[in-house]
Formats: sequence, structure tokens, C-alpha cells
Amino acid sequence: MNSVTIIHVGDFKEKYFKDAEAEYIKRLKAFCDYKTVCIKEESCFGEESEKLIARALEKEAAAIRQAIPKNALKIAMCIEGKQLSSTELASVFANESRPICFIIGSSFGLDEALKRECDMRLSMSKMTFPHMLARVMLAEQVYRAFAINGGKKYHK
Repeated sequence: MNSVTIIHVGDFKEKYFKDAEAEYIKRLKAFCDYKTVCIKEESCFGEESEKLIARALEKEAAAIRQAIPKNALKIAMCIEGKQLSSTELASVFANESRPICFIIGSSFGLDEALKRECDMRLSMSKMTFPHMLARVMLAEQVYRAFAINGGKKYHK
């Protein structure tokens, strides 16, 4: 069975996001071992200087690296990433035998060195979304990709 891990910095505050993600996780049980790993967001209280943000991103990146499954295809979710259609994402899944790991950063993004270590950079849109909504959208797209590959009628 395929393995998909979502590593995210920070957790849901709103129950409706958690409920929406839980629905897709429930559906995904038929297709893969889907798990989420929450990394504590580093504090940038006070003046949000570039140095302070960079240091926080480095600390988050160290924790993220430890959570990445061994030999995984690493996909950084970032605004400058490539945009794929749902069928193109399904093709990535169909052609991959390794575990798949998506990485969602904090509101400040991801450490540049970590992004360079990833196999792919993926963007959902040129628009900006709250990170918690992005998690729900990613869960839905992962489910859609498996549905496409499984010949299910979910994808239109």
C-alpha cells in the first residue's frame, strides 16, 4: 500500500478545518497509509526581522528533516513551485514507488536549504491561502489523485 505523509508546521485552530481534513483522511484509508505530522511553529515574537525569521525557519527545517520518511519523494509546498493539474498529480503518484512526503511550512514559508533538498516544489495556485486551508485542499487533491488512478467517478 502507498504511503503519504503530510508534514506541516503549526496545527489547526478551527474545528471546521480539522473536520474537513478528517473526512478526506477517512476516504484515503482505502488507497494509502496517510498520516500527518505536526511540527511546532517557532516563535517570531517581537520584531519580525529577516534574521529572526531565517533562524526560525532553520529550526523548523531541522525538525521537518527528522520527520521525513526514509527514501521518500519529498515535495515542498511553496508559492514558487510548479502548478500541476489533478491528473498530472495522479501521474506523479502512479509513477512513484517510494513513500510520498508533502511539506507545508509556516506562514513564513520553508527554509530555502530544505526546499533545495526536496525532489519537487509544488504550488496549489498563484493565489495565497491560509496554511490550514492548504492542508485541507492538499488532502482533497491526494484523495482525487488516488481516485483518478483507481478509476473512481469522483474526478470529473
